[in-house]
Amino acid sequence: MIIEEYFNYRKELLEQSKDDEGFIQESLLLSEVLPSMLDAKLIDSEDANNSYIKSTPDNLKINAYCVNESGERLQLFLVNEDSIDLTAKFDDLKITKKSIYDKQFKRGLTFINKAIKGHLNDEIQDSSPARALISQISSSTGADQFDVIELFLISTTASITAKGSPKRFEFDSEEINISYTKDREKKKKNILIKKRLIDLNFLHNVLISQGNREVLKIDFEKMFGSSIACIKAADEEHFESYLCVLPATIIAGLYKEYSSRLLEKNVRSFLQFRGVNKGIRETIRLEPEKFVAYNNGLTITATSAEIGVESGQNSIKSLTDFQIVNGGQTTCSIYFSQKDGYIIDQVKVMAKINVAKETTEEDLEKLITNISNYSNAQSKVSKVDLRSRNPQLVKLKGLSESILTPSGLKWFFERAKGQFNTMVRAAGKNKARIQKEYPNSRRFSKELLAKYFCAWGEQPFLVKRGGEKVFRYFIEELSGDGDSKKPMDVNRGFMKN
Repeated sequence: MIIEEYFNYRKELLEQSKDDEGFIQESLLLSEVLPSMLDAKLIDSEDANNSYIKSTPDNLKINAYCVNESGERLQLFLVNEDSIDLTAKFDDLKITKKSIYDKQFKRGLTFINKAIKGHLNDEIQDSSPARALISQISSSTGADQFDVIELFLISTTASITAKGSPKRFEFDSEEINISYTKDREKKKKNILIKKRLIDLNFLHNVLISQGNREVLKIDFEKMFGSSIACIKAADEEHFESYLCVLPATIIAGLYKEYSSRLLEKNVRSFLQFRGVNKGIRETIRLEPEKFVAYNNGLTITATSAEIGVESGQNSIKSLTDFQIVNGGQTTCSIYFSQKDGYIIDQVKVMAKINVAKETTEEDLEKLITNISNYSNAQSKVSKVDLRSRNPQLVKLKGLSESILTPSGLKWFFERAKGQFNTMVRAAGKNKARIQKEYPNSRRFSKELLAKYFCAWGEQPFLVKRGGEKVFRYFIEELSGDGDSKKPMDVNRGFMKN
């Protein structure tokens, strides 16, 4: 039954990926998929740069790329064109063997290897969409900038077991050894290559979860070879707390592996993401052994923890739904200090880990909000940053259900990801009527609303920046936390405009 839902969703996805002449375009499919990846926090922005290149003889292909918010991670997107063939049979779209996806990933890996080594520089014309990407990857600047290259394979196929149930395929990371010159000095480094499949399983799960992020599980023993010694500080009905000291090498390793996903609930993670705190860096350079005394440390939340006991000492083996909710600046500063050549082996950081037991997503959000609100702020945190359910958006949703266009048509405002599909499924036999009443051209999300607002208003340049930035500006203006300092009057006139 669930596989049938996957293919029903595939049909909708491909329909939305057609151009004016009715042909499915890979670029349009990518534009449909990127918002789901943003919802799952795999990327920092839904705006990708076209860099289409395909060579059958060389067995390479890339569709687009983007660079994450902090700049150290290059993200490449590769569309499996066989999966969007309308004549393909469902049996051919049910993938049970990992090797089928490996062949697709191979094209992206070939591109990465050839581009890094400069083998594509003379083969690509200046007018090629991939020219800028290839020039950047093959340059010393790109070699120094990028520590991780993340390759996403977009495939409208269903990954299943031999018995026909959904399955998730994991793909091992690889490393490429490179040499480059910086400031007339020869340098060597390893670039981590991560592979991630974005299939119907993933896309449908994001849809039905209404955009909830993927839970991040950190297995310290698997990643770093040992657990983290800790002291149990509290054991209450709904949460328990642990105190520990984290080596900076572990913090840097976590950031390299997961980047901004670590800071997803950190309300300042996008406010000062690029700024490396000067004081933190000076301590690392001059007095690394005193870092633990000078720094406020990290506050981490999780929804479950695997705790072991070694020689009478508690130790944390793994944490599920790991999030740094205070100390994002410290985390980024440690990582980028190491990247710039600072030795962090002697640096240690205090960490308080709060494990919320048997809690709902709403209760977890409330706990994190309170932690952020009551912690010593390093920069202004607006009320909007701490609000997970904005009343102005709720009001807009209500207005959208009663206001018609001059010709008597309706718009559908999707305040939360998946609302429209939930309504369609609930309609049962009336599904066709709902879809006809609200065609794709008259449906818009809160992210699109933010872009419309900025494009029509005084900040059109924000639209290109997309994602978090454009939505933050919109919601602050709407709620009176921005330049206006006064909440906007969200009424029928506002909705019509």
